[in-house]
Amino acid sequence: MGVYDEGGEPDPRYTLANERTFLAWVRTALAVMAGAVAMDSLGVPDPEWLRRTLVVVLLLLGGGTTVLAYRRWSLVERAMRTGRPLPRFGLGVVMTGAVLVAAVLLAVTLAV
Repeated sequence: MGVYDEGGEPDPRYTLANERTFLAWVRTALAVMAGAVAMDSLGVPDPEWLRRTLVVVLLLLGGGTTVLAYRRWSLVERAMRTGRPLPRFGLGVVMTGAVLVAAVLLAVTLAV
């Protein structure tokens, strides 16, 4: 149970919103991993070393996003139950940076 053993029961609307946010991050992670599989299947970009690197990085990013989303869900749930402030939102910065780097690498290789 872990997180449910602490503090009091918050308003169910907040708990359900926290769960929806977690599931949205899982969908985002699945989309990133699907993009990696598509990139590998289509053979884009052309230099194989770059494609393999991007595919591996995107797959790791997708898996890592799922782990970080679960961690964020539990931290937010615990904060709501104990009346503490909500944690900072670091997951968005990580995803934004990683997707931006991947997009720039793809754009540069496709433009050549």
